[in-house]
Amino acid sequence: MKNNGPEHASLLDDAPTRERVATTILENGPSTAADLALQLSLTPAAVRRHLDQLLADGVLEARDQRITGQRGRGRPAKVFVITDAGRDHFEHAYDELAAGALRFLAATGGDDAVMAFARHRLADLEDRYRPLLAMADPSDRPRVLAEALTRDGFAASVGSVPHGAQMCQHHCPVAHVAVEFPHLCEAEAEMFARLLGTHVQRLATIAHGDGVCTTHLPIIERDPSPTAERLPS
Repeated sequence: MKNNGPEHASLLDDAPTRERVATTILENGPSTAADLALQLSLTPAAVRRHLDQLLADGVLEARDQRITGQRGRGRPAKVFVITDAGRDHFEHAYDELAAGALRFLAATGGDDAVMAFARHRLADLEDRYRPLLAMADPSDRPRVLAEALTRDGFAASVGSVPHGAQMCQHHCPVAHVAVEFPHLCEAEAEMFARLLGTHVQRLATIAHGDGVCTTHLPIIERDPSPTAERLPS
């Protein structure tokens, strides 16, 4: 049954401000109620009301503030941090924003423009990974690549299979957007091929409903260095 009383209406009216409170914590890290009141130009009472609701919704959790140096008198202030559930909420919101931007890009510039963007967003990763792979033995490069991806949040692992290696990525930060724009997956596979100096074959993707993104990395018969140049972005 819907609650159409004054309390329900008040919660709806407060929603934009509550979103600002949560967004501020997401962007600036653990924050005290006093910090938030100052940053958002709200009264301490108003901030605490929003914090209480966000705690009840599971978006935030409260922790004891870490004190560096000499501790003053009294109990340390509580700091508020985003929970995993709260991050999921924001990720979905950003997904829709990204998808909307790519739809506009596709409508105004076509598939070539979307592909150029997909390649461009990976440029920093490729530049950082290339020296790591260049220093590794060719047979060890799949493992080095998987470890680098894991450090950037892709939860990647690699194992031996007949005629090569198979890399699995258990997390994809753009999976929801890649459902509509597989250009993102294609650009990533291109990057892997350049870094490993060989062709690769994408076998499965989270974006297409598979449990993990799986890529076959063939045995490298020679000793190539990772390709120095990216495709035009």
